[in-house]
Amino acid sequence: MKAVVVYEKGKYEVRDVPMPRLNDGYVLIRIKYAALCYRDLLQLAGYYPRMKYPVILGHEAVGVVVESRDPRFKSGDRVVPLLHEPDGTCEFCLRGLDSYCINALSYGESVDGFFAEYARVSGNALVKVPNEVSDELAVLVPCVIAMTYKGLRRAGLTQGETVVVTGASGGVGIHAVQLTKALGARVIGITRSLEKAKFIKQFADDVITEGTFSKAVKELTGGIGADVVIEAVGTPTIEESIRSLRVGGRLVIIGNVNPDEIYPLRLGYLILKDISLIGNVRSNKPDIAEALKLLSRGSVKPIIAATYPLDKFNEALEHMKDSTRIGKVIIKP
Repeated sequence: MKAVVVYEKGKYEVRDVPMPRLNDGYVLIRIKYAALCYRDLLQLAGYYPRMKYPVILGHEAVGVVVESRDPRFKSGDRVVPLLHEPDGTCEFCLRGLDSYCINALSYGESVDGFFAEYARVSGNALVKVPNEVSDELAVLVPCVIAMTYKGLRRAGLTQGETVVVTGASGGVGIHAVQLTKALGARVIGITRSLEKAKFIKQFADDVITEGTFSKAVKELTGGIGADVVIEAVGTPTIEESIRSLRVGGRLVIIGNVNPDEIYPLRLGYLILKDISLIGNVRSNKPDIAEALKLLSRGSVKPIIAATYPLDKFNEALEHMKDSTRIGKVIIKP
């Protein structure tokens, strides 16, 4: 089968590799779609020191079971994998918090991922997809929609609250806007592009294009500030995100586009404003199942910037870097 194999830091190629072999508890899936993520760019740049070589890249996928050695799954089941392979037995897994599994292996990093025609996946890492959810939407669930859902759940979002989404046109941001709206919140999208703002406006209640957006957020909220900010950009916007929050507000940090930068937290400011900072890594199986149930009602539309075949992976990577891109770039093996 063909796969995108990273064979050393920053170097990869689409090559033929042997079909995966199954052990008990594992499933072979045929990949229908795999999605590119900013994490893929960071991995190729060497920001993941535990990355093994060679490894098949990719951690977002939807597929169909073609062979199963796990009684929970059968041929024909449509599934999405977690971003990681949990052991299913540690204290966190038993509590439904498999994203914290102490023995987890990360797909596309420490075990082979999903930029391939087929993939070997642990049954502990699979969730069945409802018929009502399309493949193009399902592929976005574990790393984008369910992860956002998990962050909002941890932030205690309630209906009627105001949520700011930075990077609102990106692969995470545009779907976070839709999900947050579906959960009953008022949504303010942040972008620096007037053209992108026109697109975001069809999903958000308001869109702000100013770089110093906290003042505009305060104006839109009667001087109070937002209840929650979903930070999908990181250090370039986090200062304004914190300033946008009301007293007692919550900041959910999902992405950081520049890992070389260090943001100096003003602890006194956080204390006096009683702000909660919520880091958000991966999604749990229950979060994925709940997100899929929500999506089966048609509440979120997949925004796909482009679809590439596996042998055009280099072009797909370049598209990821395009500042005019709106939504996700996906691969169809």
